[in-house]
Amino acid sequence: MKTLPVATELPAPCQTVKSGFTLIELLTVIAIISVLASILLPALSKSRDRAQAIICLNNNKQLVLAWHLYASDNEERLPYNLGMVGTSFRTDLNWVNNVMTWDLNSDNTNTATLTKASLGSFVSGNTSVFRCPSDQALSSVQRNAGWTARIRSYSMNAMVGDAGNFSANGYNINNPGYTQFFKTTQIPQPAEIFVFLDEHPDSINDGYFLDKSPQGSGGYGGTYYNAQWTDLPASYHNHATAFSFADGHSLLHRWQQPVTIRPPLPNAANLPISIPSSPVSALADFNWVMEHMSVDKD
Repeated sequence: MKTLPVATELPAPCQTVKSGFTLIELLTVIAIISVLASILLPALSKSRDRAQAIICLNNNKQLVLAWHLYASDNEERLPYNLGMVGTSFRTDLNWVNNVMTWDLNSDNTNTATLTKASLGSFVSGNTSVFRCPSDQALSSVQRNAGWTARIRSYSMNAMVGDAGNFSANGYNINNPGYTQFFKTTQIPQPAEIFVFLDEHPDSINDGYFLDKSPQGSGGYGGTYYNAQWTDLPASYHNHATAFSFADGHSLLHRWQQPVTIRPPLPNAANLPISIPSSPVSALADFNWVMEHMSVDKD
């Protein structure tokens, strides 16, 4: 009699083990991402700010190039640079024809005030060169109206160009001891005299950047006492302002004193700003601007 083979037990089917992150592993990954973000985001922000500063410098160079082209077409006479605060006096003869405000006035958005003014054709109607990309300053009224930016960030040195009634006698009544430059040929050191700058959004108004030589000053190249900021430079670029000069170069000048650095907000400038005369270093920023606006008239 044959013995039947004993049945052997079949092996159990293979079971798939499901894998995944544990809670601790997930928390670790999140922590690593947070650390990397904290390291990379400031670097990315600095890169963006630097790129915006470079664009701002280039805008200044484009404007001063247009300024030179205008002079070349007009026997070296410089563009008009008129004080136009308010609505009583406007003209497209000026280098720009708008007055910036914090309300909904169309001067803040109407690009024709740039393109139809005297420098408009010399920048080929490119309105972007009139605004610094770091300038996002708006009032709450303007933001609520859906605005993203105003159209101009730059102003022209008040001592450069025909200032109309202010310079009718051949000198600027705001700075009678200084030379008013009407032609490129009158500027003795073009590399030392600025033409354009980005101005604080709370003082920019008509594009005529003016600071006055105060009473009791030491004169051009001296030390200024009883000084006040009448108009204020912007400080978008890590507490620096972009300037372009009569020889065509541009640079960033960094401010040293807190009194010069005001946030780019409505009513933040609170002008005029009195500058303490002690210590002498408190006047460093103001002195630098005055020394690069003009030269002694005599």
